[in-house]
Amino acid sequence: MVAGELVQEHLRAGTGAPDDITVGRKEPEDEERHAERPHGAAHAGGAGETGSKRAQELEEDKEAPPDEREVMLPNGGGGGEGEAEEEEEKRLETRVYARRFAVLAVFSLYSLVNAFQWIQYSIITNVFTQYYGVTNDKVDWLSIVYMVAYVPLIFPATWLLDRKGLRLTALLGAGLNCAGAWLKCASVNPQLFAVTVTAQVICSVAQVFILGLPSRVASVWFGPREVSTACATAVLGNQLGTAIGFLLPPVLVPNTPDNVELTGHNIMIMFYGTAAVSTVLFVLAVIVIKDRPPLPPSQAQAVLPDSPPEDYSYKQSILNLVKNKAFVLLLITYGIMTGSFYSVSTLLNQMIMACYENQELNAGRIGLTLVVAGMVGSILCGLWLDRTKLYKITTLIVYILSFVGMLVFTFTLNLNNIHLVFVTAGVLGFFMTGYLPLGFEFGVEITYPESEGTSSGLLNAFAQIFGIIFTLIQGKLTTDHNPLAGNLFLCAWIFLGIILTALIKSELKRHNVNMGADANHLQAVSPSRNHRTVPASTRTEI
Repeated sequence: MVAGELVQEHLRAGTGAPDDITVGRKEPEDEERHAERPHGAAHAGGAGETGSKRAQELEEDKEAPPDEREVMLPNGGGGGEGEAEEEEEKRLETRVYARRFAVLAVFSLYSLVNAFQWIQYSIITNVFTQYYGVTNDKVDWLSIVYMVAYVPLIFPATWLLDRKGLRLTALLGAGLNCAGAWLKCASVNPQLFAVTVTAQVICSVAQVFILGLPSRVASVWFGPREVSTACATAVLGNQLGTAIGFLLPPVLVPNTPDNVELTGHNIMIMFYGTAAVSTVLFVLAVIVIKDRPPLPPSQAQAVLPDSPPEDYSYKQSILNLVKNKAFVLLLITYGIMTGSFYSVSTLLNQMIMACYENQELNAGRIGLTLVVAGMVGSILCGLWLDRTKLYKITTLIVYILSFVGMLVFTFTLNLNNIHLVFVTAGVLGFFMTGYLPLGFEFGVEITYPESEGTSSGLLNAFAQIFGIIFTLIQGKLTTDHNPLAGNLFLCAWIFLGIILTALIKSELKRHNVNMGADANHLQAVSPSRNHRTVPASTRTEI
């Protein structure tokens, strides 16, 4: 759009017929002709006086400050127009608060602990199979249960987020996470595998109230120039928990097959430490996390109601998302990529142990490398999106590079060079894990103004479904054949994801709202009291 040339649509009250469209700056001659336009025979004698008043009105409207012009939205009848505009201006006031960093930090930390509890069993599968006397697939299910629990519970969880708000949902996540951690402390006995399974189920329910919140926390608390970075940081907490889950369990619980009591003692130290940290974070969540700040951080949030309207339908919101073709494609592609990450994370110990004997500690370090590299990728992608808003291009490039990274990891895993595996795992993690916040933010953009919690929840649900399928199939291929077969299976699916990502039509709806509100050079013209002005909006498709 050329600077200084804007299109304003004027809606005529009463008849509802559209008035003339004003483009660009009005010349003085045009204003004079408009001011002196006759309004009927009865006004013929006072044309000069009428023209003078009209010119004065136009001059006052011309001198209105940008912030006032931005809030000249249609509001109904002619009487009380000033009060309505004043109320609209107050409602559209935006501000960011320092508290947002505390909210983000607390959420990220208890998300970290939840992710740690997800992977703490799988990364030392051989230790837990020996301690509890169970098979590998039983320990694998302690990871898979996170995915299984998420799918049926995501719908009530997102409904709760939409109806009751961020605070209650966050407290449920932190509280259940804490309860599951304490129950694990009671399961340190070779005969109590069922108890540790129950505790893990509770933790898996907790993550239903955690995984869908990054986009909501970012949108509700952070401004438009930092929302993608905030979302990436929130996702980062979960990734960091996975990284610590790869690193600490092999250190805290080394493989001591000849000393069951020592193994139990080490497991108890890990469980009690996790429970203590979970308790502190739950208390902090109660103190810090609120539903929303007093004033919204962006125009995209300001135009949304503080709470769902009385006629709000969660079912209709789901249907709207399902009818959105671009979002359906994103659901599949996000599910493929994230499901592949879940599968690789769950089976990493078994893949490394199949190629390198007695390398439990290095298996954990490789997992750490994979996730830490992904954390760097997440932050860089978030910063890049905040700066460029190139959602589709960035998503497609990261998807392609993840495919390349998966191929390289697959064909270098069994070259008897574990140092090379560290490098290839880092490259894979940088792109595969870095994709996670991209999917969240892209989903919010193409589905606005639908709830961020609902779109994120559906994305995570598909990730869990694909994660379950991929983990079971890749685990079977790895056990019956070798890690190469399982990894090639994932490569084929990721390639399909590239094709589907290229088909997504990107319309940045949330960005358009923020850009329209930031267009301070809009010219508002009010030809008469029966007219209202609507700011022209730009449309961004990338």
